[in-house]
Amino acid sequence: MTRLLSITEPKEVAIILLIDDFQRICNEENIIITKHADKRLLKRGITVDDIMNAIRTGEIIKQYEDDKPFPSCLLLGSTEQNKFIHIVASIDNDFLFIITAYYPDEHVWEMDFKNKKERKT
Repeated sequence: MTRLLSITEPKEVAIILLIDDFQRICNEENIIITKHADKRLLKRGITVDDIMNAIRTGEIIKQYEDDKPFPSCLLLGSTEQNKFIHIVASIDNDFLFIITAYYPDEHVWEMDFKNKKERKT
């Protein structure tokens, strides 16, 4: 009697980003700002110091594990002027990649700026 053996592809393991990893490499030498982010930061008046302060004081509020080339996440932190800021960022072993950053809109986000308000239909 012949048996058929079912071989399945190994499942990809989701990579969960940790705020400690971002904080560990959060210094100017390790930050890479994408072209998109550079334009947005300039337009929004967000500085690299604001980004670094937000990462050092912040937390991850959403994971984007399917992003390429690396998983990314949405961080919530505060600037040096104590304004809440959202940062979409990614890391590898050596660098912190800033994809975009913005001041969360109070009409879109709940008061804690961690959750979006439900859309009214």
